[in-house]
Amino acid sequence: MTAEVLTLDGAACRALPAFADRIVLRARRHTLWMRALWSSDANAPAGGLAITHAEVDRILGDPVQAAAAERSFYQHDPSAGQLSAAIEAADRAAEHDQVWTKLRREFALSGEEADLLAMAAALEVEPMLGRVYGYLHDDATALYATPWLAAHLFQWREMAAPAADGALVRWHLARPLDAGGSGWSLRTSWVADAQAINWLLRRDWRDPALGRAVTMVPAAVGAGALELYPGQIEAMRRFIGALQYCADGQERRLAAPIEIEIIAPQGSGRRIAAAQLCAALGANLLCADAPALLGNDTPLAVAAERVVRAVRIARMTGAVLCWHEAGVVDAAVWREAPAAAITIFATQKPLAPRDNSASARMSIHLPPLKRADRSALWRRLVPAAPAPAPVIDWALTPAEIASVAAVAPAGEQPVVQACRRILHQAPGELFTPLPCPYTWDEIVLPDHVREHLAEMEAQARLRGAVYEEWGFARLCPLGKGISALFAGPSGTGKTMAAQVIARSLQLELYRVDLSSVVNKYIGETEKRLKQVFDACERCAAVLFFDEADALFGHRTQVKDAHDRFANIEIDYLLQRMEQFDGIAILATNRKNDLDPAFVRRLRFIVDFLTPGPAERRRLWELALIPATPAGEPLLDGIDFDFLAARLDMTGADIKAAALAAAFLARASNSRITMEHVLHAARREMVKRGVTVRCDWTEGDRG
Repeated sequence: MTAEVLTLDGAACRALPAFADRIVLRARRHTLWMRALWSSDANAPAGGLAITHAEVDRILGDPVQAAAAERSFYQHDPSAGQLSAAIEAADRAAEHDQVWTKLRREFALSGEEADLLAMAAALEVEPMLGRVYGYLHDDATALYATPWLAAHLFQWREMAAPAADGALVRWHLARPLDAGGSGWSLRTSWVADAQAINWLLRRDWRDPALGRAVTMVPAAVGAGALELYPGQIEAMRRFIGALQYCADGQERRLAAPIEIEIIAPQGSGRRIAAAQLCAALGANLLCADAPALLGNDTPLAVAAERVVRAVRIARMTGAVLCWHEAGVVDAAVWREAPAAAITIFATQKPLAPRDNSASARMSIHLPPLKRADRSALWRRLVPAAPAPAPVIDWALTPAEIASVAAVAPAGEQPVVQACRRILHQAPGELFTPLPCPYTWDEIVLPDHVREHLAEMEAQARLRGAVYEEWGFARLCPLGKGISALFAGPSGTGKTMAAQVIARSLQLELYRVDLSSVVNKYIGETEKRLKQVFDACERCAAVLFFDEADALFGHRTQVKDAHDRFANIEIDYLLQRMEQFDGIAILATNRKNDLDPAFVRRLRFIVDFLTPGPAERRRLWELALIPATPAGEPLLDGIDFDFLAARLDMTGADIKAAALAAAFLARASNSRITMEHVLHAARREMVKRGVTVRCDWTEGDRG
């Protein structure tokens, strides 16, 4: 609210805000009084360069009598009386200025603090007031607001400087220019904060000290977004509603400040959920970037001031304050932080509780998106194209789906590649990627084993539909992953089966490096296993534990500390496997060495047997490539029936023998013959301690 006022010489000037108008009018009235005092000193020399007797008498006189004389002057002097009436009108106008009154109310400013702030802020409205302040201080260098001058203009009952822990300082609305030098004296110069001036003069909430690290999200934005977490948003709304009460029969107020933790991984839509909550409350959302403002490299004092400034904006605008990624901030920053009416902490992990906090706190965990949610979000982002299978089946966050949607015009294959890039986990030192070159047509297994593997693949492919759309998730409260044990002698196709399944599911295959995981130091093995499982929880990958008996062996009778901690490792593995939501395959050639309690928790147990004659023949046919890519024949007189019947070899042995035979044939510059194959086969079987004494002749054929 503004009013047209007169300058000190009575000329009309532009309209001023009501809080500044109060200063100008009081300065004019006080000037009349000061001139009356100065004019009464008839002996004052020209130019006022000497301190007169009368001036000293006034300074040393009774302050009560001086104040009474000033009040009497204001009552009886016609010009002062007119100004007094104008001052009363300006005070009433200031009381109706919603911005000014909200500032005073929200930060509980005392009358003296509000007067000093108005004086300091008025300089930004009319910079030439600084010369007036110097005139009234009777000091040409005192061009700023001081408690001494404010006390005279507003006729304070007590002449006192603001307290160092007062609201004016605590909320950084104004500050002394030289707090460390002259201290908090009556003659200390004060300046108003830039953001407070922006708010008072331009209704601009932005704070130059915070820059672009804070943004205001209108309530309409949250109302227009797709609601992905309706249950959680409704729970937050009810919590806030339960703490509201009616004041004066109309306005609803909070019984206590509210703090809400929205806990979810990065990219889960925590800010969108906060904006949707604000839309339900009819409030704007003030979003502050906690890492940018309060990161670990920020001094604690600076971080504390920035928190105050953000809370100050929320209080002035009535917005809900949201600290994004609040979990990265030192807990000491939040410990003494002032409270906004409603504060939301968007974090990836729960925050430490604040001691002696009067705020009511609620924690909300945002669940992973369901298939239907991912499909709905995709339709919202890409109405013209159906959602590809990876978007629906893989555990993508809302931010990741939005990223993938950007490449949707390029076709389905780029979308699949984008999904892979997002969920791809760098191998690191704990696991390594395995290539997946094989398909179902290239693996040779007995029919019952193939059927068992196909059943496992079907469950891995359809688990989302069965768990979510059919509601069977309630039967798997701990974890919804697929775990399988592939047991059998070496070379029987366990690793190859894992490669086939991963390729069929369009997933990466990672083999856990047991030499890096298992550690002799207490607690290190569990720590590294946690890193493995956490890294692959959302990753579009199959986790493959080779030689799993080294990790999942029998628990032993406790004889010493080593046995006790070894059992703890196994117990941790049992628990973590149950909670794992991904696909894990364990391979072992010593099934009996596994802990029975662990085996019972596995979804699938597939026994791989050494191949029989029919499987061996098929393996030899696949391993011995009949022709080069150019079509030139490579085989000469290979008796597949003889090889299958007479050589008891595993699939791995057959592959190795076929490769060795190819090198022998190339070295002799001929095609691959039975002599090459048998020679290579003998070498492979000798590795296993088996001596082959049979010879092949043309008569054996058929």
